[in-house]
Amino acid sequence: MILIQGKGVSRGVVKGPLYFYKKPDTTVVQIEVDDIDAEKARLEEAKARSIEQLEALAEKAREEAGDESAILFETHAMFVEDDDFVECIDEMFEEENCNAEYAVLQAGEQFAAMFAAMDDAYMQARAADIRDVSQRILNNLMGVVDGGIDSDVPVILAADDLAPSETLQLDKTKIAGFVLREGSSNGHTAILARTMGIPAICGAGADLTEAYQGREAYVDGETGQIILDPDELTQQALKDKFEKQQEMKKLMETMRGQEDVTLDGRKIKLYCNIGSPDDVAAVLSNDGQGIGLFRSEFLYLKSDDYPTEDEQFEAYKAVAAAMDGKRVIIRTLDIGADKQVPYFNMQKEENPALGVRAIRICLNRPEVFRTQLRALYRASAFGKVAIMFPMITSVWEVRECKRACAAVMEELKKEGIPFDPDTEIGIMIETPASVFMASNLAKEVDFFSVGTNDLTQYTLACDRQANDLGKFFDPHHPAVLRALKMTADAAHENGIWVGICGELGADTSLLPTFLAIGIDELSVSPSSVLPLRAEIRKSIAQLCTLEKLEW
Repeated sequence: MILIQGKGVSRGVVKGPLYFYKKPDTTVVQIEVDDIDAEKARLEEAKARSIEQLEALAEKAREEAGDESAILFETHAMFVEDDDFVECIDEMFEEENCNAEYAVLQAGEQFAAMFAAMDDAYMQARAADIRDVSQRILNNLMGVVDGGIDSDVPVILAADDLAPSETLQLDKTKIAGFVLREGSSNGHTAILARTMGIPAICGAGADLTEAYQGREAYVDGETGQIILDPDELTQQALKDKFEKQQEMKKLMETMRGQEDVTLDGRKIKLYCNIGSPDDVAAVLSNDGQGIGLFRSEFLYLKSDDYPTEDEQFEAYKAVAAAMDGKRVIIRTLDIGADKQVPYFNMQKEENPALGVRAIRICLNRPEVFRTQLRALYRASAFGKVAIMFPMITSVWEVRECKRACAAVMEELKKEGIPFDPDTEIGIMIETPASVFMASNLAKEVDFFSVGTNDLTQYTLACDRQANDLGKFFDPHHPAVLRALKMTADAAHENGIWVGICGELGADTSLLPTFLAIGIDELSVSPSSVLPLRAEIRKSIAQLCTLEKLEW
C-alpha cells in the first residue's frame, strides 16, 4: 500500500486513475519549411478536427440550453471554412514559405484586427470569434487536448498547482477529484472543487510523482490521503466511507425546497458562489436561493484580450435570466495578487496582495471599469442583478464607484438601452480598514458582503495562498470573528443587510456564531447549500452565543 499525505480541502471519497496535468506549450514560432503540401495536409486535418469538436459542442449546447445556445458553435464551425480566411492562410503559405501554425496565427490576427476596426458593434464582436477559431485550429495543430484531459473516464487530476486561467479551461465532466503537490485551502482549485462538490487535496508534496500516471488511486478529501494499492482493511474502510457519503447525499435531498429558517423563526438567505455561467446548473440543482458572489474575473482570465461589453453582457444576462428573479450579486473585476492577466501588463510588485488589485485597477483604468459597468447595467434588465465592489478601504472609493455607475446609467438612458435604475450596490468587507470604517461605508451602499478569506489574511498578516502557515492562518481567530461582529453591527445600525461570501460561510461549526452576530446571508459553494440548510433548520437563534469571540 502506498500512502501519500496531503491536506484535505474538499471532502469526499473517490476512486479513479491519476492524470497528471501538462501545461500545453502554445508558443508559435515561424519555421521555414521544405514541403508546403505536407503543411497544408496537417492544416486540413486540424480544421476537420476543429469542425468535429465544434459540431459536438453545438449539439451539447442544443440539448442543454436550446437552439440559440448552439448558434455560437455552429458559427465558429463555419468560420473554419470561411473562403476569405482560408485564402489568407494560403497566401501566408506562399509568401512566407512557413509552417501551418504560423500561417494560421498570422491570418487569424489579420482577420481579428479587420473586424475590430469596423464601425459596427456586432462586427467588432466577431473579432473574438475569429481568435477563438484560430486558437482551436492551432491547438489541434500542436496536439493540445481540448479541455486539458485526454481520457474517456473521469480522472483524479494531479498537478503542482493550477492557475485560475487553467482551471477555467478544464473539461469539468472529466474530473472526479483534484490532488495538488502545492496549493492551499483558499486556492482557486480548492474553491473550484468545493463548487463542484468533489474531493480535493493540496500540499501532497514530492511524493506525488508522475511515475503514478494512470494508476488507480483513492482520494479522501477529509483526511487528505491519497492511497494506491490499499490493503483489504483500508479498501473496506474507504468503501464504507463512500457509502455513508452517498447516504448523506440522499438525506440532504430531503432539504430541497425547504425554507432557510431556524426553529425559532430566524430567516437567513442561503446563496451560492460561482465562477462562471457554467456553475449556475450547480446552483439550481443544489437549490441555492440566489447568487451571493459571481466572480466576474473569469471573463478576463479566459480571454487573450479585454472582453468586450457585449461578451460580458451576454454572460451576465445568461446568469440573471437563468436565476429567474432571484438575486444575482456580481462582483466587479477582481484581479491582481494571485490572479494575474498577462494583457493587463501589470508592473511586477514585491507584495501584490498589498498592491494594485481589484477596485484599485478599476479606478485607475476607468475605460475598463466603464465597459464592465455598462454590461452589468444592461444585464440588470433581465433579472435581479446587484453590483458589488471588492477591496474597498475608503469612503472616497465607494463614491468614485457610484459616480461611475451614475455616468453609465446616464449614457444608457440617452441611448435608449433598458436597465434597472434601482440596481443594488454593495461592497466587500475584506480589510481591517473597511471594518473600522463600516459605519461610514454603510451609509453609501445597500449591503455588505464579508470576504472572509482576505479578511483573515489581512487581519492575521497571513498569506492565504501559503500552504505552510498551518495553525497561524486561523479563520476562527477571535479577531476575525470580532471583525464580523463590528461589520454586522454597523450594517444593521444603518439599515442595510450583511452577508458572508468567503469559504468560512460554509463552516457549520460557526453557524451558531453567525446567528448570534446577526449575519443575514451566507453565500457558499453550491454543494454546501443543503447541509448548511439542515443545520439552520435545527438551530435556535435565541440560544446562540458569542462565546467564540472570546479567548
